[in-house]
Amino acid sequence: MDLEVGKVEIVSAPETHTMMGNEALARGVWESGVRVAVAYPGTPSTEIMEAVGKYPCEDIEAQWATNEKVALDVAIGASFAGERAFAAMKHVGLNVALDSLMSQTYIGVNGGLVLVVCDDPGIHSSQNEQDTRLLAALAMVPVLEPSDAQEALEFVRIAFEISERFDTPVIVRSTTRLSHTRSVVEVGERLPVSAFGFKDNPLKNVMIPAHARLRHPMLLEREQALAEYCISSPLNRWEEGSADYGIITTGISYSYVKEVAPDAHVLKLGITWPVRSEKLRAFCASVKRILVVEELEPVVEQAVRDMGFEVEGKTLFSREGEFSPRIVHDGLAKAGLLPAQVGARGLNSQPLVRPPVLCAGCPHTSSYMALRTVDARVCGDIGCYTLAVVEPLRAIDVCVAMGSSIGMAVGMAKAGTESKPIVATIGDSTFLHAGVPPLIDAVYNQANITVMILDNHTTAMTGGQDHAGTGVTLRGEATEKVNFEELVRSVGVKWVRYVDSYDLASMYQTLREATEFKGVSVLISDRPCVLDPVKIRGEAYRIKSESCVACQACMNLGCPAIAWIDETYDGHRKVGIDTGQCMGCSLCAQVCPSNAIQLASL
Repeated sequence: MDLEVGKVEIVSAPETHTMMGNEALARGVWESGVRVAVAYPGTPSTEIMEAVGKYPCEDIEAQWATNEKVALDVAIGASFAGERAFAAMKHVGLNVALDSLMSQTYIGVNGGLVLVVCDDPGIHSSQNEQDTRLLAALAMVPVLEPSDAQEALEFVRIAFEISERFDTPVIVRSTTRLSHTRSVVEVGERLPVSAFGFKDNPLKNVMIPAHARLRHPMLLEREQALAEYCISSPLNRWEEGSADYGIITTGISYSYVKEVAPDAHVLKLGITWPVRSEKLRAFCASVKRILVVEELEPVVEQAVRDMGFEVEGKTLFSREGEFSPRIVHDGLAKAGLLPAQVGARGLNSQPLVRPPVLCAGCPHTSSYMALRTVDARVCGDIGCYTLAVVEPLRAIDVCVAMGSSIGMAVGMAKAGTESKPIVATIGDSTFLHAGVPPLIDAVYNQANITVMILDNHTTAMTGGQDHAGTGVTLRGEATEKVNFEELVRSVGVKWVRYVDSYDLASMYQTLREATEFKGVSVLISDRPCVLDPVKIRGEAYRIKSESCVACQACMNLGCPAIAWIDETYDGHRKVGIDTGQCMGCSLCAQVCPSNAIQLASL
C-alpha cells in the first residue's frame, strides 16, 4: 500500500516468499480468483494441488479427482457455471484428459479455464517424456511456458485473461526442473472475480456434429486472433545483445541460455502455441545465424523452418533428456559460438550407484514374492510397486500405463498362449483411476484371470495423497470411503478375498486359490504404506549371527534394511539388519529357515 505523509511518499516493500515452482503456480491460481481447482496427483505436478489446498476453502474449492479426465471435466463444469476453473496434471495425465480437451477447445469457455501440465524431460518419474506442446497444437490450445517461479505465478494469471479474452482453454506448461526449483517470488492479492453465471447456448455448449461443424471455423478464427496477439504480447520478449547470432528459447531453457551466453540476441517465447508470428519472423531476419534451444521436440525449430529460415536446433541439442547450463554450453560450443569446456565444473565425483528398491517394510513385497511362487505371468501397473520388476523380486513381466494391467491380462488370457496363471497387479489409487472399466470388461467377457489390488491406503508413489478409497479429502475432511470388496462384487466378481500383506503363509495360500479359480478372481492385499501419509514403525528385528546359515532367503525380499556382513557360513556371506532402517514388518523372520531373525529386544 502507498501512503502519503505530507509531501513524502512511503512505498511499502512488495511481499516476497521463497517458493517452489509448483507452489508459485498454485499461488497464481489463488490470485487469479479461481473458484474450483481439481487434480490427480502425478510427479512432477503433485505439489500444485497440495499447495492450492492450503488456501481458504471459502476462496477456492480444491479437491483430488479419481483421474485426470474427471479432474478436467469437473473444471469444465465449473467454467460452464461461470466461475474461473483450474486443473493440474502431469504430461501423461493429459493423455487421459485429452478426450474432453479436444471437445472443449471447440466449445471454448465461460469462466476462464486453465490447465497446468508438467512435463518430465529426463523421465525422472514417468513412463515417457512426451512433449505437451504437440498435443496442445493438436487441440489448438494456447501454451504458455514460464522460465522461473515468478513467471509461473504471473503466467497463470495471464493465462486466465487469455482464456476469457479469446474464449479458449489455456495450457501452462511446466517441467520437472521448474516445478521443483525454489526461488524468490513476489506475490500479489487475490483478484475479485465475479461469476458470469451459466449461459444458455446449446449451439456453443453441446457438441453434436451439427454444432461442431459450426464451431470449427470459429476455432480457426481464434487461432489467427491468437497469432496476432503474440505479435505484441510481452510474453514473447526480444532481448538485444552484441552477438551476430540469435537464440530462440522457451521455458527453463531460457535461464540456461542467459547463464552461458549473456551477450547473445535472445527471443524468449513465453507463448509456444501458436508459434509463428511477425515478431518471430522479424527476429529471425535480424541475425545471420538462428539457433533454437528447447527441451524435447523441435516445435519452435520446425515453425522457424516453415517460415523459410535456415535454423539450427536438434543438430546441436538433443531431443531426449532435460537440459542444463552445461548441456546448453556444449551445444553452443559445438556450433562454434562458445569455447569448449575442459573437464567438469566443481567436484569431479560420481554418485554411488544404487538400484531403486521398495522401501523397508513395504507391504507390496509379499505380494510379488507370492507371485513368483505360483510362477504367474504378471501384468503390472503404474505405482511404486512397479519396482518389483527389478531384482531380487523380478516379478513383473509387462507394464504400459495407468490402469492397463487388467485389460492386458484379459488380452493374454484370450490369446490362449499362456500355460501360466495370468495375474494383473494394480494399486488402490490406480484401480480407482482406470482399473474399474477393464475389470468390468474381464467379467463381461469371462476372462480367466486373477486381479491383485495392492491396497496400501494411499497414493504412495506421489507422496501419500488421499483418494476415494481412503475416506479423506484433500483438505483432510472425512468423507465416504469406497469399499473395494463391495465395488468388485457389484460388477459380477464371484471370488473375492482380503489378505494381510504381512501374513506370508496366508498370502501364498490365498494366491494359489485365486489362480486356481476359473473366471475372474480378485485378491485384495491389505496393509497401509509404512511411510505415507504417516510413518508406521514396529519393533525392529535383528539377525543372530550364530544362528544364520547364510541361506540368503531374506535377501530375496530386496529390503534396504538387510545387507551383507563380513562373516561367512560354509563359504557363503551372512547378512545383517540395520535396525535404524527396519520397520518391523516381520517378513524376513517369516522366510528365515533357521529362526535366526528375531525381535531386537529379545
